[in-house]
Amino acid sequence: MENCKNLCRSNGNKMNIFLVTLLSIILTGFCFSYTGAENTEIRRSDFSFADLSEKLGPAVVNISTTKTVKTQPFPGGTMPFGPFGQDDFFRRFFGDRPEREYKQTSLGSGFIISPDGYIFTNNHVVERADKIKVKLSDGREYDGEVKGKDANTDIALIKITPSAPLTAVTFGDSDKIRPGDWVFAIGNPFGLNHTVTAGIISAKGRVIGSGPYDNFLQTDASINPGNSGGPLFNINGEVVGINTAIVAQGQGIGFAIPINTAKGFLPDLQGKGYVTRGWFGVTTQDVTEEIAKNLKLKEAKGALVSHVIEGDPADKGGIQAGDVILGIDKKVINDSRDLLMAVASLPVGAKTSIKIWRDGREMVRTIVVAERKDKKDAEEPDSTSEIVGMTVQEMTPEMTKHFKLPAKTGVIITSIAVDGIAENAGLRVRDIILEINRQAITSLEDYVSIMSRKAEDGMYLFRIKRNDSFFYVTLTVSEKKKP
Repeated sequence: MENCKNLCRSNGNKMNIFLVTLLSIILTGFCFSYTGAENTEIRRSDFSFADLSEKLGPAVVNISTTKTVKTQPFPGGTMPFGPFGQDDFFRRFFGDRPEREYKQTSLGSGFIISPDGYIFTNNHVVERADKIKVKLSDGREYDGEVKGKDANTDIALIKITPSAPLTAVTFGDSDKIRPGDWVFAIGNPFGLNHTVTAGIISAKGRVIGSGPYDNFLQTDASINPGNSGGPLFNINGEVVGINTAIVAQGQGIGFAIPINTAKGFLPDLQGKGYVTRGWFGVTTQDVTEEIAKNLKLKEAKGALVSHVIEGDPADKGGIQAGDVILGIDKKVINDSRDLLMAVASLPVGAKTSIKIWRDGREMVRTIVVAERKDKKDAEEPDSTSEIVGMTVQEMTPEMTKHFKLPAKTGVIITSIAVDGIAENAGLRVRDIILEINRQAITSLEDYVSIMSRKAEDGMYLFRIKRNDSFFYVTLTVSEKKKP
């Protein structure tokens, strides 16, 4: 009996020890869970934009502009934006009436890039403005002056004269930002000052049809009217873009100019008031699979030179029509757009190494970059050899003079068969054929001679002049099977 009591007492002690141990484990787990929750909250707070927004808010400004708009009175009222408001016939029909002036106001955003008052914004925010007012986050207002602008990229630099040094932003590196990275915007949508919105980078290098130098960051951070010109920040508080455009019928689709583009233009905007771009003097097109095969290129990459302007840098550097530009300095050129962006960013006067593909092998040429000037397009007129679904005619002296071409240059297309090989390849009436398979066409005889010979793989590479554009087209002529 005594032994039984001792055994129970011993087991009881073991039970107590077990219960205490179990309770200790439960409490430890609870404490661990609670501490983990605290740590989770701390980690989550690291992703808050509150501290950055508070710090960077003073560098973001509200821009309001006033411009004078002229319009003619219309019976029953004015039609400043009517479909016929600027039409001369419409004016004559209703008689000449004196133009009426009215003031148009608009709002936008901007951000301070230097303590002495330089501000980046969009060109469309301040374009043709008679008066620019810049309002800081603390309520102070200053008159703004446009110091430089570039309509092609929609960037403007304005200046205010502050009474004391201002809070300025820090530039980030928009080339390094990746789709999926967090970003946030601060701006004045619909006049609601210093609104903060957050999202991610959705894509890079977007072309939206706003100009020849489209290269936008796409973001789903909310951007609305009034945000234009405001900054897009990364999670380090550095500016990576200038908010510029939205898709009106979509949600979460906004676009920003990469800050690397803007800061690259800053010296020109400050010093000249406009942007200087590089110029080679070539017309190019993308390399298709057919063209790559014809030129014996391994890949359909590069920019195919369809025309070289006489006396311009490319001509002086030995570049020829039919060359494929594969690289500029150490930058790989994948297509014509790559070439346009790369050349535009080159400093005027710089000696540039160009890698090209010619006659089945790579070679290098050196070009001295010139300054790009605005170039205007011209016009065209009217063709007999029934081959590949089109007829052509020899160029007359009057035609070559009209098109500003050397004598004995090319043949002109006078008719295109519906759904024929030529039409399907994209040729048009009044296109001028300058070369076929890299051989110059000087007469109708040249054309017939080359087209009568069977080309390798039935493929013909045409060099075409249309208006003032030059490009290549491939025609594939397959042998017809006899019935």
